[in-house]
Order: sequence, then C-alpha cells, then structure tokens
Amino acid sequence: MSLIEVLVHTSLAEGLGWSLLHSLWEGALVAAVLAAVLWATKSPRIRYVASCLAMLAILCGFALTMIHVMPGDGQHVRAVETLPYSTWDGRGSADASDISNPGLAGIVPWLTPFWMLGVSLLYLSHVAGWFSVCRLRHRGVCYAPDRWQQTLSRLSAQLRVSRPIRLLESCLTEAPVVLGHFRPVILMPVGLLAGLPVAQVEAILLHELAHIRRYDYLVNLLQRSVEGLLFYHPAIWWITRVIRTERENCCDDVAVAMSGDAHEYAVALATLEQNRWSSREPAVAVTGGNLVKRIRRLLHREGPAGSWVPILAATILFATTAAVLAAWQSNPPQPNPAGVQRRAAEIALESPYLKWLDEDVVHIISKEESTAFLKLPTNEEREEFIQQFWLRRDPTPKTAANEFREEHYRRITYANARYATSHKSGWMTNRGRMYVQLGPPDLVEAWPSGGVDGIPFETWIYRSVKGTKGSQSFVFKDTRRTGDYQLVPNKKAR
Repeated sequence: MSLIEVLVHTSLAEGLGWSLLHSLWEGALVAAVLAAVLWATKSPRIRYVASCLAMLAILCGFALTMIHVMPGDGQHVRAVETLPYSTWDGRGSADASDISNPGLAGIVPWLTPFWMLGVSLLYLSHVAGWFSVCRLRHRGVCYAPDRWQQTLSRLSAQLRVSRPIRLLESCLTEAPVVLGHFRPVILMPVGLLAGLPVAQVEAILLHELAHIRRYDYLVNLLQRSVEGLLFYHPAIWWITRVIRTERENCCDDVAVAMSGDAHEYAVALATLEQNRWSSREPAVAVTGGNLVKRIRRLLHREGPAGSWVPILAATILFATTAAVLAAWQSNPPQPNPAGVQRRAAEIALESPYLKWLDEDVVHIISKEESTAFLKLPTNEEREEFIQQFWLRRDPTPKTAANEFREEHYRRITYANARYATSHKSGWMTNRGRMYVQLGPPDLVEAWPSGGVDGIPFETWIYRSVKGTKGSQSFVFKDTRRTGDYQLVPNKKAR
C-alpha cells in the first residue's frame, strides 16, 4: 500500500475531504453576500473591510466544518454507515467478498492529497517570492537625497506614522513599493524622484505611507496565507482581487485628501504607468491596466459602482453550487418505496418483535422475509413465522435442538462481549456483523500497535465460505483509535 493510499484511509483525509467539498457552497454563499455589499456601496473603506471579513468568514467556515465532520461521535464522516459487503443469509446466496462501490464517500478522501500538494506548491512559491523581495532591500539600492528623507519625515508626521522609515532608490523596481512591517522601507525607481514634480512625488510618498499606517504589508501576508489554504476556490481569487483593488483605492484617497489635488496625483499615476510599460507594448496601459482604473476613479468619482459585480458573484455561486450538486448526485441513492411501508408497519409492530427483526436476525434475514414479516397483522402469525424461520435453517429438523439458532445466538453473545465499544453493541460493529454472518475466522492476524502507518488493524481469513471459491480475507482498521474497527473498502479476496 502506497503512502497516498495510507493517507486516504485515515479519518483526517475523510474530514478534510468533506470540509473541502462543503467549503465550495459556503464560499459561494459568502461571495454572493459580498457582491451585494459591493454593489450597494462605493466607499473603498467599506468595500475593503467587507472583502477582508468575507475571506475570514470562508476560512472560519472551513475550520468549523472540519471540526464538525472530524471523527468524534462517528456519525459525520461516513456518509453510509452500512458495511461495504452484502448481507449473507446463512445459505450462501450472496458473495461475502463482494464490496460495493463506496460512491462519493470513497472519492472524497482522495481530495485531501491533491489539496495538500496544491497548498505545498503555493506556499513554496510564496516563500521563494518572499526571499526575492527581501533581496530588494540590499541589491541595487542607494539612499535617497537628504531633502527627500526630510520630506518623508514631514509627511510621516502628518499621517501620524511613528515608525522609522527608510527611503531608498532601486534599479530593480518599476514602481514605488513598501517592504516590511516592523522596519518598513519605501523603494522608489531610480530617477523617479528627480524626474517628477515635487507635488507628484509627495503624493506618491503619501500613498506609500498610507500602506504603512494601515498595516497593509502584514495584512497582505495573512491574505496570501489564506489564498494558499483555499487556492481551489474561485471565490477566494475574486475576493483577493477585490481586496487588492480596494486597498489601493483607500491609499489613493488618503494621498488625495492630504495633498488636496486629485488631478496632480492622477498625473503622477499616469507617469508611473508610462514608465512602467515604456519598454513593452504601449497599448496594454491604454486598454485599462490597474493604474488606469484608479486614475478614472479619481477623476470621475460619480461613476457607478459597477453592474458586473453581482453578475460575477452570481456566476460563482451557481457554478460552485452546481459542482457540489453534480458530485452529490454522482452516485444517487437508490429509491426505496418500501421504506414508507416499513415505517408504517413498525409503528404497529410490538417492541419484542421489532427487536427480533432489527437486532436478533438483522444480519441473516433476507429482504423478502423481512417484508413478509412486517405485513403480518397478528402476533400469532408472527410467532408462527419466527418458528418457521428457524426451522428452515435447522440442519437437523427431526431433533429437538436447533443447532443453527443456538450457534447464531452464541455468535451474538460473543460479538457483544468481544467487539463492543463505548457507543456500540458488539453485533452492530463491522467485526461483529462479520462474525455473526460468517462465524469465527480460520485465522486472525492482529496488529494492535499498528503497521507502517501506525493504525491498528486486523486481517480475518476464511478458508471456505459458502457460495465463494477459495479463501477470503478481510482487513479491519481502527483509524479513529476508538476500538471500532472498520472494514477497509474494496479489499479484495486473496
């Protein structure tokens, strides 16, 4: 068994898989709410805070869902609690080694290794980018002239930024950028300080100081961490784009409010865009880069909030919801019209007979016999049915003793004594059901301390089972370490 298969068969893989699947519709719902907020307001501060809260809500929803579905009470992780082999009625009519298709419950754990691979690759990319950014502090830089250092100190005092900030000129950057949170540095492209009017340079410095005052560098690190964890969700990528856009808009507003000249600041942004793309295709900026949108917003504040926002959010909502529903319906449950009739019959059935049906013989009675028993109207007919039920299975009907019935109840007693857990009777467990149906195995290989993966397991080997050819082996694993060993799905006979 490979390392990935070992991981997939753990409870952690199941819990993470279900959490990833549920986060699709949870994130889509949050994105729809955020879209309504963005459509209702044009304030960049409100839009920025709402976007950050939306991302936090998706992360919290993912965490709470994982806590909810992780094994504890044993009822949330498994979609189907029934054993993955068909019922054997004691007459060899079913193949005990036939393991049914686990459906969605079997696919979901496989989401975990792919998610872990994606998170690892993204985080490695982020770390590499962080080291690259750190090198910008020391490579190709020089101190800005003293008069600009003094100007930066004056502007910092106006914005009430108390941390010491260094102003450097860099030949490796195309636009002004802030590095660091505790010891911030502002990098200006070489020649920008000398090539722009003083008012425009001050407006640009005010913008970068606004980033420092708002702790944007630290928030951006946290934002990229969440992006790495939830990289698979389209709503996350949309929300992060909104956060970055509104972050720049907030700082633009601070720069305009402090400088008092929106037109001069817009001209400075246009100059930055021209310098940035001077050696590349000039049409890129003209057709609407990020700086161009910011310039339009500064000069045309009466513009609408943007009708594309709710449309995009609705698209994300419908797409993710459709994906979840499609996955859920990939293995739809078979209709059971007899279920209603059974529940109606159980209401009229007295408790001793219901206990006999659902506990004593639940592992050996056929569906036809169970249906016929539920249709009986009187207790006399039920007593007669029970008598005939055991008589049909008696290997020596002419003797007073019914060896099959005695052996059956002996197996139940042994299963209750040997395989019971804190929340289940022994006959209800996977091993108990196997023992009641097939009897004691010919060989049991028990590893209570666990194998290579550290998970306790047992292998049961039957040399002969009615209705099958050759020996049959079944593997049970205690992945939750509660003593309730689960039959490993799709374990073929050897």
